[in-house]
Amino acid sequence: MLKEYRTVSEVVGPLMMVEGVEGVKYEELVDIEIQTGEKRRGRVLEVDGDRAMVQLFEGSTGINLKGTKVRFLGRPLELAVSEDMIGRVFDGLGRPIDDGPKIIPEERRDINGVPMNPVARDYPSEFIQTGISAIDGLNTLVRGQKLPIFSGSGLPHSEVAAQIARQARVIGDGEGDRFAVVFAAIGITFEEAQFFIDDFNKTGSINRAVLFMNLANDPAVERIATPRMALTCAEYLAYEKDMHVLVILTDMTNYAEALRETSAARKEVPGRRGYPGYLYTDLSTIYERAGRIRGRGGSITQIPILTMPEDDITHPIPDLTGYITEGQIILSRELYRKGIAPPIDVLPSLSRLKDEGIGEGKTREDHADTMNQLFAAYASGKEARELAVILGEAALSDTDKAFAKFSDAFEEQYVNQGYTNNRSITDTLNLGWDLLKILPRVELKRIRDEYLEKYLPLETEGVE
Repeated sequence: MLKEYRTVSEVVGPLMMVEGVEGVKYEELVDIEIQTGEKRRGRVLEVDGDRAMVQLFEGSTGINLKGTKVRFLGRPLELAVSEDMIGRVFDGLGRPIDDGPKIIPEERRDINGVPMNPVARDYPSEFIQTGISAIDGLNTLVRGQKLPIFSGSGLPHSEVAAQIARQARVIGDGEGDRFAVVFAAIGITFEEAQFFIDDFNKTGSINRAVLFMNLANDPAVERIATPRMALTCAEYLAYEKDMHVLVILTDMTNYAEALRETSAARKEVPGRRGYPGYLYTDLSTIYERAGRIRGRGGSITQIPILTMPEDDITHPIPDLTGYITEGQIILSRELYRKGIAPPIDVLPSLSRLKDEGIGEGKTREDHADTMNQLFAAYASGKEARELAVILGEAALSDTDKAFAKFSDAFEEQYVNQGYTNNRSITDTLNLGWDLLKILPRVELKRIRDEYLEKYLPLETEGVE
């Protein structure tokens, strides 16, 4: 039988101290009944002897120390999981908010998950098509990878997230039927939440997706639980139902801010810029839940999205995220001002596993060569444009002018595809070849001769 405690000694922000407790464990779920009879939930954040610190889910407003009853439930925060979750919308704590029926769970899972044995991990090696050329062609996403998107305040990361969720698919016989998207929105506004829900419903993407919506006015502890709820759902679908799951988490900056708020309430010694010293460890408990397991048919691929405060890539959140994940996709404010959509800056972006997911049998045999050539040509074109600003266009050689022309065409045609244009990998590769016709054939030094003869025959050669 559960014990009931009336020994609340202190309430500070979202935290409550309960004294004289016995047998209480870290992360244990807590029922709180305040003097008005209203019931709230919390979890054990810290245990010190016979004192337990409880973090409240709904906030501490209206709590009277003497009239509050506390019961420790002996189990952690759990998510009721079922395949019926696909097509449904939940709040940040896994409760349905789409007016649909309650989920009849096949099982209940601890949202903190179970550590994945490193020996059991399988290396990511299969291509995931997002339909966005700047990602598929140049910074390829691989099944089982964690590839974050670094954005800035005011940049259209919500549109990019919705586009990826709408268009992403795996290529292979029968594989598409086993693909699902788990979308977790963390600390977003009501308007943003409505945008995502409407987009999923209008395009029919909801039929293969599970949505978790945590709003900005929800308590900080719910913001901390939301990504773990989403990943618990993804682990069930991937490793029990053999599905390929793409998890999109937006915005991880809001998650880190909630962590900082809780840390400050606990009066912990702050680390860089006031964030807790364990921010790296905490983020790793989320990001490292992506991957593939040997002997299991499913996989979890992660795209965390975060806004860099003041566009500072050295800020603790993007800095630590970069250490844990396998690359980054960077949105550019300069491209956004030019009207490029999506404004993906391909040069500083990087997918460390891109070489594993491309080539014959995965995308196409010419993918690696054209990718390297497009990167090099775009970099040369940007240098030529900068030189023209300083010295004037008359100072450029014919080759420099060709690279500058290529750079402009690359941004306007390759990167600037809009948020509704879904390009197959074949379309992306063919577009790359069309753009390379702008350059003199002798400058295509990163492409093997057999591919030049096959995809760029002499009669279509561009500048002499």
